[in-house]
Amino acid sequence: MVRTTLAAGLAALAVSLTSSVAFAQTEITWWHAMGAELGEKLEQIAQGFNDSQDTYVVTPVFKGSYPETLTAAIAAFRANEQPAIVQVFEVGTGTMMAAQGAVYPVHQLMADMGQPWEPSGFLQPVVGYYSDTEGNILSMPFNSSTPILYYNKDAFEAAGLDPEVAPATWAQVEEFSRQIVESGAANCGFTSGWISWVQLENLSAIHDQQYGTLENGFGGLGTEFTFNGPVQVKHWENLKRWADEGLFQYGGPVGGADAPPKFYSGECAMYMNSSASRAGVILNAQNFEVGFAPLPYYEDEIEEPKNSIIGGATLWVLNGHSPEVYQGAAEFFTYLSQPEVQADWHQATGYLPITNAAYELGQEQGYYAENPGSDIAIEQITRGEPTPNSKGVRFGNLTQVRDAVDAEFEALLAGQKSAQEALDAAVEAGNRILRDFEAANS
Repeated sequence: MVRTTLAAGLAALAVSLTSSVAFAQTEITWWHAMGAELGEKLEQIAQGFNDSQDTYVVTPVFKGSYPETLTAAIAAFRANEQPAIVQVFEVGTGTMMAAQGAVYPVHQLMADMGQPWEPSGFLQPVVGYYSDTEGNILSMPFNSSTPILYYNKDAFEAAGLDPEVAPATWAQVEEFSRQIVESGAANCGFTSGWISWVQLENLSAIHDQQYGTLENGFGGLGTEFTFNGPVQVKHWENLKRWADEGLFQYGGPVGGADAPPKFYSGECAMYMNSSASRAGVILNAQNFEVGFAPLPYYEDEIEEPKNSIIGGATLWVLNGHSPEVYQGAAEFFTYLSQPEVQADWHQATGYLPITNAAYELGQEQGYYAENPGSDIAIEQITRGEPTPNSKGVRFGNLTQVRDAVDAEFEALLAGQKSAQEALDAAVEAGNRILRDFEAANS
């Protein structure tokens, strides 16, 4: 009887101790905007960190689209119910920087928590976008991408083109598109996702054209949009002409939801969109072989094209939590930065590896040799030294500005405005949005 009682007591003590250990784990809530396969991979990363130690538990919570996640985080902060970490897309950077008192800058977090932090280890175009004017990194790079050109090798061959040679210039895009359409190999030459990001923001960067004053918004508030210059006007005039000739098909506003099906079905032989679309493109383009190439450029405007600019998102840490939560967040970021973790994320999704070590690991593993074109985005975004015009665009309420750009592009295609008129109107609307943002954050 005594033995039974003792055994029961020891068992209860063991359960109590186990419960205490579990209860002692500090939870770090991570709000994110990645659904489907990307969300599953994100959860695997969080679980990998959780399994690597028993002090902290990172809990991912899907909050909808990027805009929905940002809106939810702002509302939660006002109610003092904010997560420790929130994933914010690149166009929300200006908004986050203006949120005085809401953000715990990642460079300060890592220093305060005694975690290793070497900015030079990250891809420069990535960290440069998320740094302040003093070069301090404000948020943790996570899923970064840049637009590239995808093309249908089978359609190229059917049109009498070399399937191993992609168009390098816009003149070649026109030439190849016309040959493809006239041969009947496809009904259109090319389509594009994200007109604002690909056909205006990246177009400007690649050609070293200013998008806005104060270093494209990096210099702070008071900036003005200037993306209605001769190179941008020339390109939009061409897009209108190519659309009228049937060489280009519009994929729709915002991300261009109609563009991917046009490429997957073989309707259009070329497609410009995020490098992070790589996995989806390979999965959906089942009836032809896909080629990968850098975005085209105008050889009469620039001899050596500059780097493209990033998309995607980073992880921001919000104020209002305990030191234990911040220690866990910092250790999680250290885990995220490991070459093996980053290389796995990059290779599984098509997002850029955020560190040089992850890229080098992929090379050592033979990943790029075994997957031709998988390093196109890295080579494109790291070519040359970024200039004030090519390091990115950072403005408040940029999502609203992009909506204005889309509206004016549709007016152009409808024949309601010339390219100059459409871009002038987009700049005017964009500057009004900037003034409203400044008034709300002054």
